[in-house]
Amino acid sequence: MTETLFKLLQSVDTPTVCNAIEVAQNKRGFDQFTKGTIISSNPAEKPICGYARTAKIAAINPPTEKAETIKERRLSYYRHMASGSSPSVAVIEDIDFPACIGAFWGEVNTNIHKGLGISGAFTNGVMRDLGDLPDGFPVLAGSIGPSHGFVHIKEIGTPVTIFALTVTDGDLIHADRHGAVVIPTSVINILEASIHRLLETEQLILGPAKRGDFDIDKFEAAWAAFEAARI
Repeated sequence: MTETLFKLLQSVDTPTVCNAIEVAQNKRGFDQFTKGTIISSNPAEKPICGYARTAKIAAINPPTEKAETIKERRLSYYRHMASGSSPSVAVIEDIDFPACIGAFWGEVNTNIHKGLGISGAFTNGVMRDLGDLPDGFPVLAGSIGPSHGFVHIKEIGTPVTIFALTVTDGDLIHADRHGAVVIPTSVINILEASIHRLLETEQLILGPAKRGDFDIDKFEAAWAAFEAARI
């Protein structure tokens, strides 16, 4: 991912990225996106974009392993979050889903992750401390709750599934208040051009539709131009 592509991805929403992937693939049917409603800690934040750092957590029941094992796994988790390609995104599956009760994402943990260079978090689990989370670190979560429960790390770097989207460690993802999408490696080299093509094509219908003299005749002419440009 080039710096130019990264900046472009930060400027467009996730639905635009989904559409642009179809433009790049020249077909419909792309399905590597979330299915379900996700809650954003701050809808005004820029989209999250980066390479996934995956892990699994649980919180309903206390861990049964030795305290030393739990401590070492937590340290290994943070080492993993701090490693690899940048920009990066924490992608965390709560295996208690859909009955998640423990907030892994609060004021302390978001600041730690931001300090380690992570650009945001995407999870099916719980977040809390709304209003105290740091600027520039959006959290996209499955729910909001007050407690951390017995939250602890279960796995690090393994594939995770969040709202029907499977994410492998290192996948390039884009996410905002609409949900998340895994960007296929096969389209990365042409994604920038595909986004620009999509935005230009949409203006063939959006431009006339937003003008005060828009009517059915102008719609038919604009739609014909729009359809022709999509071929």
